[in-house]
Amino acid sequence: MVAVDRDEQGVRVVQVVTDDDTAAACPACGVMSTSLRGAAVTTPRDIPYGDRPIRLVWHKRRWRCREAGCPRGSFTESVPAVPARARLTTRLRRECGAGIADRFTCVSAGADYFGVSWPVAHAAYVAHVTDPLAAPLPGVSVLGIDETRRGKVRWTQDPETGRWVVAADRWHTAVVDADGTAGLLAHIDGRTAEKVSEWLTAQPEPWRAGVTHVCIDLSASYARAVTDALPAAVLVADRFHLVRLANDMVTEVRQHATRTQRGRRGRARDPEWVNRRRLLTAHERLRPDAFARMWNALIDTGDLGVEVLHAYTVKENLRQLLDLAPTPGTSVPNQSEISQRLWRFFDQAAACEIPVVHRLAETIQAWWPAILAGLLTGYSNARSEGYNRLAKHQGRNAFGFRNIDNQRRRIRWACTRQHRRATAKTTGLPGQV
Repeated sequence: MVAVDRDEQGVRVVQVVTDDDTAAACPACGVMSTSLRGAAVTTPRDIPYGDRPIRLVWHKRRWRCREAGCPRGSFTESVPAVPARARLTTRLRRECGAGIADRFTCVSAGADYFGVSWPVAHAAYVAHVTDPLAAPLPGVSVLGIDETRRGKVRWTQDPETGRWVVAADRWHTAVVDADGTAGLLAHIDGRTAEKVSEWLTAQPEPWRAGVTHVCIDLSASYARAVTDALPAAVLVADRFHLVRLANDMVTEVRQHATRTQRGRRGRARDPEWVNRRRLLTAHERLRPDAFARMWNALIDTGDLGVEVLHAYTVKENLRQLLDLAPTPGTSVPNQSEISQRLWRFFDQAAACEIPVVHRLAETIQAWWPAILAGLLTGYSNARSEGYNRLAKHQGRNAFGFRNIDNQRRRIRWACTRQHRRATAKTTGLPGQV
């Protein structure tokens, strides 16, 4: 460094010269030159000093290469911190990439802070995250598979019928570590059994052999993919989706009963419409007086209210069955208690003449081996739902993604932060978090 002064805007101007003997080596042949040809001045950008930018002015020399076989006639000095023809220092690129990865919400925010263009900032971010994301997948014993929509549904109008039809509905299938800290393992384009099975089959055999359970929602496509690619793994049906199916059943029964017996949609004065949210609330979360008011109001309605309460009772029996799943600090339920609550659910559903209730019972019967696995192990697909939320946050921060590779890279980096921190803590290395 030669001198430091300020320009008209108050920005620090740092005058520097080359202090590296190897800078006089020809970049083509590597021979040190002693023939000075002239001088040159460049202004590579550097990291700011605190919250204020600095302007770097580098006074360097131009050398002649006297080697007969060298194609270079002359060259200017370069150092590892500022490679040849570089307009940014390496530490600026490094800090920009790390900042976008861990501190800024999007690439544009990092580009504005460091005063570089979006392509330069994005390239720095890609260089920062490529190696960690390309590392081999850690061993996983419990997988979680779930889908998330990529962007919005695109509609188009049929010119002949005038009806609006779906033109594009893009999906991602997320494969996550459902019982560890490995986070999001991959985003698969599409949600078909073939796509998921292809990704699972492409993984190393030791990695696939270590997977003992796979948590999914009630998706026949995912179940077929797991059966084809991981035949030794046990399927686990997520309990959240089972409760949601039961709640949808109650809503459908309520709406159908209102339309059938009242000949219209529900209104604010109808007891079944007033208590529509209480019908979807867990019994233990309702105050006793609120539950009594709901129950008595529907009983006074007559057959309509009895039909709705019957569906509500079936839903609560299913919830009591699913509540047997062990949580941290609790023991595994015994088979007799599971059988007793399962019989109670099927008995209540069989006593009902509503087809929707029977359809729910048939679904539980078809998926019972996977449901039982969830009750005995306590595994669920909750981590997949959590990473879906993070994926949507990344999309909002970026105001949408046009490039699918950029979207997957950004989402996977955000969903593996816990694994990188755990790895850095275990190995004692600083790592990239």
